[in-house]
Amino acid sequence: MTQRYCFQLQVKPDHIEQYRVTHAAVWPDMLEALKATGWNNYSIFLRDDGLVIGYFESDDLRASLDGMAATEVNARWQAAMAEHFVDLDVPADQAFLYLPEVFNLDDQLTRAHATGSV
Repeated sequence: MTQRYCFQLQVKPDHIEQYRVTHAAVWPDMLEALKATGWNNYSIFLRDDGLVIGYFESDDLRASLDGMAATEVNARWQAAMAEHFVDLDVPADQAFLYLPEVFNLDDQLTRAHATGSV
């Protein structure tokens, strides 16, 4: 069953513009690897102060993470991105601070329709 995941990271203030530029044209082999390993509907949002919020959907989080960890392109990407983040001693994709979902419109509408309250 597909699950939604949201995470946060922090980009160094003097790296924000380079982070934007890099993510405007992610390497095609990285894009393909993400899709092939089950990272679906993946988006990254960046606040002006460097707060990164990422969102993706996966049928199996562990398989998606392990699948990417096994790719050569991910090793290159993580190395290229490492300097951009605040206080990370592991690759960024291993340092995600996952945020719990507290509201989802579709889920609540589905429950409301099932109980006849809508």
